[in-house]
Amino acid sequence: MKKVIGIRRETKDHTQRRSPLSPRQVNQLVRNYGIRVIVQPWENRVFADSSFAEAGGEVGEDLSSCNIIFGVKEIASDLLLKKKSYCFFSHTVKGQQYNMPMLRAMMKKGDTLFDYELVKGSDGKRLIFFGNYAGYAGMIDTLWALGRRLRWEGLRTPLEEVRYATSYGRLHEAEDALRGIGQCIARDGLPEVLVPLVTGFTGYGHVSTSAQRLYDLLPSQELLPDQLEHFFSSGDFSNNKVYKVVFKKPDMYRRKSGEGFDPDDFVSNPQLFESNFERYLQYCTIIMNGIYWEPRFPRIITKAFMKEMYRSNNRPRLRVIGDITCDIDGSNELTVKETNAENPVYVFDPLTEEIRDGWEGRGSIVLAVDKLPTELPLEASEEFGNGLLPFVSQLAEADYNVPLDILSLPKEFRAAMILYRGELTPEFSYLNNHL
Repeated sequence: MKKVIGIRRETKDHTQRRSPLSPRQVNQLVRNYGIRVIVQPWENRVFADSSFAEAGGEVGEDLSSCNIIFGVKEIASDLLLKKKSYCFFSHTVKGQQYNMPMLRAMMKKGDTLFDYELVKGSDGKRLIFFGNYAGYAGMIDTLWALGRRLRWEGLRTPLEEVRYATSYGRLHEAEDALRGIGQCIARDGLPEVLVPLVTGFTGYGHVSTSAQRLYDLLPSQELLPDQLEHFFSSGDFSNNKVYKVVFKKPDMYRRKSGEGFDPDDFVSNPQLFESNFERYLQYCTIIMNGIYWEPRFPRIITKAFMKEMYRSNNRPRLRVIGDITCDIDGSNELTVKETNAENPVYVFDPLTEEIRDGWEGRGSIVLAVDKLPTELPLEASEEFGNGLLPFVSQLAEADYNVPLDILSLPKEFRAAMILYRGELTPEFSYLNNHL
């Protein structure tokens, strides 16, 4: 039914608390556009069911009358309705095998699928995203993990005062805490065995820049990748500071033939490139991984390299890898499973390739929480909904029964349509190879 939308409960993981729209945004849709909004009840959602009802929405189980249904994460096949339009993060466009059964089910049921990840402006940048809050939560959690690892090693530092992201009610509380910890580092210093404490950031999108913004609340000094070797050999560093390095593609990859890095060549011929990143790992205490990666690209951290590093030095500097990308067996080969807020980190032993939940034991800690923005759910949901809101009225009024070529949609969402009435759209026909 036109002008009726649904907000479904999240069923993939019980730790999920986000919503694609807030009560305030639902009120705008009801009041300004006459849209009927049906919200499935869900006690885990950061916004109470009653707050949606007070905003003019309807709380109810049945979404069968909705013209389009909005969610955040993937939907189990048996929960999908027939001949419905859905919008959520489907994690299918790379041909991810773990979500192909869901995509097949949507095709069989004649569903339409939009993916937020594909909604982009004319400049190619994403318009609807949680990336900022993935960066914020990932940075908080990585510093939390480092503090606990160092305490286990017998090193007392101000970082052990960092709490896990979910224990901060709002982002500003975490910011205030990090400022205070930064003041302690500037005043009292860090143990000499840790100095210099260097954090490497990969990528330069929303994830990486947000993580850096929080890290810079500590007394941070930036270095260039090519400065690292001389910086360490010079000894010209301080225990009253932390250091950061931002790695971009020319720093992370090199052509196997030894020629310079060309970004177009890299995208067209990734098989001709290899990791150049591992040469820097010996200098870093933390790696914050925020890059976009596909299986055709080289990995930046491999099990083989980590094994060699531990064979030559049984206690390397690298303590924590905050893998915000959370691509299983992806750019960081040590990311062998996803974690959640209840059990966020594990230690990967490079010599045995065994993993152990927690922060104790030989190896580097890996933080691989798949739903980091849900650890700061209120602000993350509000900001995400601000990006989605301008498109909702048009999506609610679209006629999803007409042929694709005359379907009226915002151009940004037409490009984000993976399925239409059970058929792959032309831009995504390549997914047949993965199905």
